[in-house]
Amino acid sequence: MGRKIFVSYKYFDSQVQDLNIYEDSLYGKIKIQTTARHYVDKLTDILEDDDHIYKGEDDDESMESLADSTIGSKLGDKIFDSSVTIVLISKGMKEQFKAERDQWIPWEISYSLKQQDRQGQKSKTNGVIAVVLPDELGSYSYYITHDPECNCRMLNTGILFEILRENMFNVKNPNRSICNGKWIYSGDYSYIDSVKWEDFMVSPTKYIDKAIELRDRISEFDVVKNLK
Repeated sequence: MGRKIFVSYKYFDSQVQDLNIYEDSLYGKIKIQTTARHYVDKLTDILEDDDHIYKGEDDDESMESLADSTIGSKLGDKIFDSSVTIVLISKGMKEQFKAERDQWIPWEISYSLKQQDRQGQKSKTNGVIAVVLPDELGSYSYYITHDPECNCRMLNTGILFEILRENMFNVKNPNRSICNGKWIYSGDYSYIDSVKWEDFMVSPTKYIDKAIELRDRISEFDVVKNLK
């Protein structure tokens, strides 16, 4: 069944793998710098191929002069009738010297996780997927690495916005064990799961359906919905 999908991403982040995109000009075709926005173009095509509906467009508008109520109104209009939010994780998604409350992505995640009332109708919390984009070298190691001794995947959640971090490894009754002094989790341990771009693009509906399943089991997780 097709889903309405909202996508959250950092529009101008160019710390992503080159997609070899060319545009026509007066002087012939010229190569342009790949940004996260170009990955959204590819994502939109494959979602539509699987009968999903892409919603929302982040125009990277400045938030400096916007009140929280204005931000909420803008995002509520976009997110209200979506059922899944895809967050594109990219190396430059965070502006390091700007407060998280002054950046769009944390607000978009927050509103995706909240239930909203509009004109007598109430939305459900969205399922959320963190789709990790490859960096300039085509690597995911800035966020995802593998520990061969413990045979597990490791996530560098420290690079993420706080609201993303808090909704990972947040299952109330974790199935975990110790290996080399680290907790190793198995099963569904995060409300927001992380998946590599290349894996998601092979089978997007599988991951979208999984996000819906986790949403329907939301009581099993300590979900944080508000920004601090």
